[in-house]
Amino acid sequence: MRWRRRNLASMSADVGDGLAPGVEAITAGSVKQPEVAAAMPAAAARGYRVTALVVASALFMQQLDGTVLTVALPTMARDLGTPATSLSLALTSYLLALALFIPASGTLADRFGSRSIFCGAIIVFLLGSVACARSDSLAMLVAARFVQGIGGAMMVPVGRLVLLRSVAKEDMVQALSWLVMPALAGPILGPPLGGLIVTTLDWRWIFYLNLPIGVAGVVGAWLLVPDVRGDARVRFDRLGFVQSGLALGCLLFGFELSSRPGTGRVAIALLAAGVLLALAYVRHARRVADPILDPTLMRVPTFRLSVIAGSLTRITQGAQPFLLPLMFQLGFGLSAATTGLITMAGAIGALAMKALAPRVLRRWGFRDSLIVSGIASSLGYATCAFFRPDWPIAVIVAVLGLSGFFTSFQFTGYNAVAYADVEPTRMSAATSFYATFQQLTLSLGICTAATILEIGTAIGGKGVPTLDTFSVAFVTVAVISMSALVWNRRFDPDAGAAMSGHRSAP
Repeated sequence: MRWRRRNLASMSADVGDGLAPGVEAITAGSVKQPEVAAAMPAAAARGYRVTALVVASALFMQQLDGTVLTVALPTMARDLGTPATSLSLALTSYLLALALFIPASGTLADRFGSRSIFCGAIIVFLLGSVACARSDSLAMLVAARFVQGIGGAMMVPVGRLVLLRSVAKEDMVQALSWLVMPALAGPILGPPLGGLIVTTLDWRWIFYLNLPIGVAGVVGAWLLVPDVRGDARVRFDRLGFVQSGLALGCLLFGFELSSRPGTGRVAIALLAAGVLLALAYVRHARRVADPILDPTLMRVPTFRLSVIAGSLTRITQGAQPFLLPLMFQLGFGLSAATTGLITMAGAIGALAMKALAPRVLRRWGFRDSLIVSGIASSLGYATCAFFRPDWPIAVIVAVLGLSGFFTSFQFTGYNAVAYADVEPTRMSAATSFYATFQQLTLSLGICTAATILEIGTAIGGKGVPTLDTFSVAFVTVAVISMSALVWNRRFDPDAGAAMSGHRSAP
């Protein structure tokens, strides 16, 4: 349905999450200790803020590209002579590239250097952007978005790896906040900027906009970021790369098709194939020394709890930016411009939180902070179920701002504590594993919300979802988010204390 396709692009923007999971110090080292030691003085001299902001330039570009694109889809469809619904192929091809290449990012960074791969990923993303801008058919656009996805798959996890190998552990939480601040500006600037470009220029300038940002990121990374790496002797897991890519691709397409009417059998077949391929991969991973996605990382308590609780939260966070614009436009009758201004509140709230996160974590620690913020953000999602056209806009903006504040704090916590106890030699494997689950669960969140809306629309028989259907969707995802509380309580009170500076009372 058209109302769904227009917003599916939010999947490609990562929803402001996972921009900086960080964390082992360079003092702990990577496998090649001499290189790390040599890089450390330069990194310390420049400061973690410089490193974080250089990496953030690429993440800002990706965030901006994804949010600006949503506004331009109808115009792009008209110029390319194709129905707007067909553009979902271009969005899905981007996701497929992410699923295929994110698992390989850590191994490639170890072999060729995190800085080299990071710069190369930006260049590939820019080449894909130029190809998107030059596209004159749907097929060319689909291929160009796939190339963009290859660059995006490397930029995000390798960017994290650059940061965690260049910043001391005690500075990591502060560095995470500096990293996400520019990236969070993307969702704030994206919708109004997209409307301005489409109205006054041409949709192709959306992709050309990436060029100056990307070039600045490449130059900054090459001059200012140390090129530390892991063990280049690790063999690339080719079979695991194929199996994991096919499994993730089937799961993503299965989730996507599960919310489309008339594609239930194909969706079930893809999901079943994805599960079987995932099981085959797990069996394969147990037999090789260096699997491309290492399931034994789940034996690390802080990593396991962060993956599970963070995944439940990301399912919900994937759904909210999909549901809100639809409810405001279809249910409230608001314009796209007004909707964009209202939904900016969540990103502004997230941005406001970043400066407070280090102090909060130092005072209360990861465990208690995640418990409280998880309850607050879940209540914020639930409150959205009661939004109605007669609510004052100021009240809605306040709710969304507070919800964004607490949700962003959760992601800062999860993205940091996940690596608190991961061995330095396994850091690149951990970033690949974590990033893969981030992408999968954010996509699952959008598909969950879309499925609820499709069912409600079919039952209502009006062609569009009703406000009651939106309420059911928000309550459902709020319950999913609240279930993360069970796992948050299992964190040790002093989990990640070396990172946050928190020490619980004896």
